[in-house]
Amino acid sequence: MPGTGSAGMLSDIAARAGWCGRGGASVGTAGAMTDLFIDVQHVQGCHVVRLDGEVDRTTQQPLAETFTGLLQADTPKIVVDVAGLTFCDSGGLWTLISSQRQAEERGGGLRLVGVRGTLARLLTITRLVHLFPPYSSLAEATTWAGSGGGPR
Repeated sequence: MPGTGSAGMLSDIAARAGWCGRGGASVGTAGAMTDLFIDVQHVQGCHVVRLDGEVDRTTQQPLAETFTGLLQADTPKIVVDVAGLTFCDSGGLWTLISSQRQAEERGGGLRLVGVRGTLARLLTITRLVHLFPPYSSLAEATTWAGSGGGPR
């Protein structure tokens, strides 16, 4: 049963993506080696998106749709826990950058916590680390002071 507002949009996206209980979604194609689990929860006035698996061309679209739903909020505050990512390609990086810009345009922001591995290398090589300042914990990243731009 779809809801209203951003929650309703998330329900619609969840239904299309085949999400399972508690806001999680496992995406990928039959027989593909790529899987991405997306879990969205509301914590301390912001949305926490936990990613587990790989972000590549086969999983980028469901991730982008997830962000599109969350960006409908008046002041979207999104924390993405990427500690469970095992791979992220340039398309996945672009999805994060685009969502970050859209969130900032609406007075919010998108923060990353748990950056390591491929994503850390991508951010370093592309010199985009400044777009996603490091947060040492989920508790720190979900504390929004002022405009929510960088770490407190």
